[in-house]
This record gives sequence, structure tokens and C-alpha cells, in this order.
Amino acid sequence: MLKAQKAAQIEMLEGVFGSSGSVVVAHYTGMTVAQMTKLRRDMNAVGATFKVAKNNLALRALSANGSDDLSHLFKGPTGIAYANDPVAAPKVAAAFAKTNDKFVILGGLFGKQALDANAVKALAELPSLDELRGKIVGLLQAPAQKIASVIQAPAGQLARVISAYARKEEEAA
Repeated sequence: MLKAQKAAQIEMLEGVFGSSGSVVVAHYTGMTVAQMTKLRRDMNAVGATFKVAKNNLALRALSANGSDDLSHLFKGPTGIAYANDPVAAPKVAAAFAKTNDKFVILGGLFGKQALDANAVKALAELPSLDELRGKIVGLLQAPAQKIASVIQAPAGQLARVISAYARKEEEAA
């Protein structure tokens, strides 16, 4: 790799470590090309990315970013999964690790905070931003529906009373 390519790779990794919602670090020893392709497709489907990280370049990017806590994870064949949504990459990585024993989650990064493997798996169990937005919209709509039904109830009762009087007069006539 040329010096300019290395500098560009370090700069890209600095951006990943600095601006991603979360980063998952994992070993992928023994995975086939088909498995890697499936992992990348699963990541892309949720807006996340999986890249193989060159360890010494990742370590330089981490030190430039002030996240040296993860330096012990970058040994051996290491890949990083990242996304702007803090939950997307951990969700896909944890689900993939359950079905593939050769994919091992080592830890990760949430903002500037280093995470161990268990913390990444716990992060994966949280609802995504889209799920949270849906729940909030549902909570906001529920009171409006209740207000509408309360407002409509007296009008409905009045209509039933008038209908009852009309039936009573028809029977009397």
C-alpha cells in the first residue's frame, strides 16, 4: 500500500471512529467469501458498513481520535462494523454471530466510550431509532384518538336518543 493510500485509509478510519453512532470490532477468522458477502449485505440493508481493518492503520486512527482503549482488540484478522444509527451495526453483528461461530465480537465503541463484547450485545438488544420513532408517534396519536372518541360520544348518545323518540312516535301513530 502506498503512503498516500495509507494516509487516506487512516483519515477514513478517523472519520469512522469519530462520527459513527457505534463501531463494532470483530474477528472473522475462517469465514468464507459467501459468509462475508452475506454479512456485508445484511449490514448494508440497515445502513451499516462492514470493513476489514488493517490493524496498524486502525490503531493510528484510534490514537488520533483519542480512543486508545480499543487498541487491545486490533490483533489478528479484524473487521469493523459501523453505522450512524448507534444500534444498527451491533444488531446485525450480534445476529450474525449467533448463526456463525467464526464471527466473534470483541468489543466496540459508542461515541468515545469503549465497550466490551457483552456491552455490544446489550446495545444490540435496544430498539433502533426507527422503532423508537414509531413508538413515539403511536404514543402521540393515542391521546388524540381518545379525545376524538370522547368528543364524539355525546353526539352519538344524542343521535340514539332522537332515534329512540322517532321510533316511539312511529309506534304510537
